[in-house]
Amino acid sequence: EVQLVESGGGLVQAGGSLTLSCAASGFTFDDYAIGWFRQAPGKEREGVSCISSSDGSTYYADSVNGRFTISSDNAKNTVYLQMNSLKPEDTAVYYCAAGARFSVRTAQAMGVIGIYEYDYWGQGTQVTVSS
Repeated sequence: EVQLVESGGGLVQAGGSLTLSCAASGFTFDDYAIGWFRQAPGKEREGVSCISSSDGSTYYADSVNGRFTISSDNAKNTVYLQMNSLKPEDTAVYYCAAGARFSVRTAQAMGVIGIYEYDYWGQGTQVTVSS
């Protein structure tokens, strides 16, 4: 059974930091890209960052580039999202998802993470940034 379990969300003041974790199981980790997405109330789900488990290539949305860092521990089948300099507009439910390996290259070329390229999703973790 494919499982993706997010953890690490919480309440933080603006300017603070959080690290989210995504623990994956039930599939061959190296064959997939792992992406982080977020959805704020009343807004569409958007791609934040993604990483290729096989070669470590990454992509960041403009809104988080320079503040967020994605990393992968293949030995633990876990992907992390280090979030620094958090802003109130970062408040959302954050989801991790497993998708096609090529999705990172596609995101780099197109400037956006293709949400429909991701097949397996976690339940999400709430991040709230207070002003």
